Amino acid sequence: MTKKLKVTLIHSVIGRKEDQKRTVKALGLGKISSSRIHNDTPMIRGMVNKVSHLVQVDEIVE
Repeated sequence: MTKKLKVTLIHSVIGRKEDQKRTVKALGLGKISSSRIHNDTPMIRGMVNKVSHLVQVDEIVE
């Protein structure tokens, strides 16, 4: 059983700090409602935590 995270952008990055914009882009998110599935690693968790007010996170167990 591996855990994965489905990260979905739910708020715009317009007007946000540059580091938050870069974090969203590094997560592979571009437009609102775009989603990516990532492995549940401490690095990804940290990135999600930094932009938690902009994204929705769902845990997927495979």
